[in-house]
Amino acid sequence: MEHSPPQDTSPRQGSSARQQEEPRQNMGISAYAWLKQDIISGVYQPGEKLLMSRLKERYTLGISPLREALSQLVSEHLVVAISQRGYRVAPMSIEELGDIYDARAQLEAMLVQLAIERGDDTWEAEILAKAHTLAKVAEVHGPDEMLDVWDRRHQAFHTALVTGCGSRQLLMARESLFDQAARYRHLWLCQTVFSDQALAAKRQEHAELVDAILARDAKRAGDLTRDHIMTPVPIITDLMQARGLV
Repeated sequence: MEHSPPQDTSPRQGSSARQQEEPRQNMGISAYAWLKQDIISGVYQPGEKLLMSRLKERYTLGISPLREALSQLVSEHLVVAISQRGYRVAPMSIEELGDIYDARAQLEAMLVQLAIERGDDTWEAEILAKAHTLAKVAEVHGPDEMLDVWDRRHQAFHTALVTGCGSRQLLMARESLFDQAARYRHLWLCQTVFSDQALAAKRQEHAELVDAILARDAKRAGDLTRDHIMTPVPIITDLMQARGLV
């Protein structure tokens, strides 16, 4: 079954009174979070110029917090700064898609293998807890809630798998790659979460991965992780071509 992507429910228009009471730092954080989500979800298209006048109107924020947000998004490769000409949404490409996902797959597999080597019983218990929580998403009703809840629980599940690696630096590198993949991943997410067949396939992949990890089979877990991370690439490629994003 197919549904339209969820409607934008972020608090923007009509929230100026509340925002004026926020410390400047919180306003910057809000601007960053809202703008990032809008870029990921396609409100702003690849290559589109981010006009400050439009951003001020949409988010009811001043120039300073918006510039702070844009600078942060430049560092995350979601926005490009054009000398003397403002900012644009970073372009998307099939080449970048493949590069980011290959890097993610290789790193994620290594982290899973390190976690198997270093993880303890508490780590295993957390994996089982997150897997159980993810499996219960079927109880959620409505497309908006489904997309948000499944995505959050899916991320929490995969984070639990690698946390046992014990390396803060490697986990930070993983987070950076995840941010760079966010726009591509959103295309896949909308296609997957509303498809019973796709969700069933993901559940099977997750179950096999958990079994390999709990069996402490590092090679199999690594191979399954790489395959699992790379599965969306052809789907995303087709969606990008169909929507004229490349």
